Amino acid sequence: MTPIQKIFEIGYPPLEHTAHLSREQRKAAWAIMNCKTGALGLNTEICPNCGNTVSHFNSCRNRNCPNCQAVPKERWVDKRSSEVIDGSYYHLVFTVPAELNPLFYANQELLYNLIHRCSAETILQLAADKKFLGAVPGIIQVLHTWGQKLNYHPHIHAIVTGTGLYLGCRYVPNQRKDFFIPVSVLSRKFRGKFMDLLKHLFDNGKLCLPKSCSSLEDPFMWQLFCNKLYSMEWNCFIKQTFNGNGNAIEYLGNYTHKIAISNSRIVGIKDGVVSFLARDYKTGNQETVSIPCTEFVCRFLMHVLPAGFQKIRYYGLFCNRFKTQNLALIFRIQGSRKFTEKFAGLSSVEVVLLAFGKDLSVCPHCGFSRLNPRASPA
Repeated sequence: MTPIQKIFEIGYPPLEHTAHLSREQRKAAWAIMNCKTGALGLNTEICPNCGNTVSHFNSCRNRNCPNCQAVPKERWVDKRSSEVIDGSYYHLVFTVPAELNPLFYANQELLYNLIHRCSAETILQLAADKKFLGAVPGIIQVLHTWGQKLNYHPHIHAIVTGTGLYLGCRYVPNQRKDFFIPVSVLSRKFRGKFMDLLKHLFDNGKLCLPKSCSSLEDPFMWQLFCNKLYSMEWNCFIKQTFNGNGNAIEYLGNYTHKIAISNSRIVGIKDGVVSFLARDYKTGNQETVSIPCTEFVCRFLMHVLPAGFQKIRYYGLFCNRFKTQNLALIFRIQGSRKFTEKFAGLSSVEVVLLAFGKDLSVCPHCGFSRLNPRASPA
């Protein structure tokens, strides 16, 4: 049993029958607690060399489970690496003021879609200006909803190419060393787009106002709230710059299949209290946070996304509808494709062997390997 499974075993039962948990949150909690325990069944293998029998408990494959993200991440990185363009890549982060958190949590699907849309449109509209790039770049975005202490903090991570296509036919390289859009321009544009669409949702009665925001039903109070948000500096920034050697995709892979917290950050569990490591954003130092297991589970489940919600999205050059033809044109201009897929058509056992060097097909009794029989002992 992993540390997070132990925490759920202690902290989830008191919450199980409370009304505030959604069906998707209950489903995630059940999957996490039962992953690789035998509750989901098992596979039995018989060694063809010595006849030894080995049983493997099934995993839950839930996207919120800390045990089940390694292989999907490697497959995603491998697929995206075959689409890497030769040139610079930039990591952008779009965040919203904490004052919007109650509205986000009460309108998750609506506002998660909105922050995705506004982030992408901000980049694409500014990039189209000849002052900046004068072309359409490629964008991969992933939504995160947590901070280091499992607090609620919706934000978008985006990897953006430094090159693009003009009118879908002319290749445009980035002439600058840094990102082609100033951060201040990016932030103001994003704030303006988001607030305009948020007010539109409010005016059309599509926003659900939680109890903590009930005063906003008054149009005057809503306008004061909007004025306050307009007066704030919204935090958009560029985290890191990459070349076209695939390291941007590998880096983003750590975000695409990341969950709110991993088992490696759990320090200890004692007397119903869990301690875990968290980085302080202001100082950059790591500190130990201790909270009751029930509170930990509550915070963890806040970050379970609505059923079917696509947290990874592709825009610009990487828009699914035109990606194949866009990449074919760029690779033809650049002369070649830098990477090819390694894991296409391979089983999970084969992916684990190639990605992590661990052969899951080896018999623990005689050492025979189904994947590599020649290397097996006689």
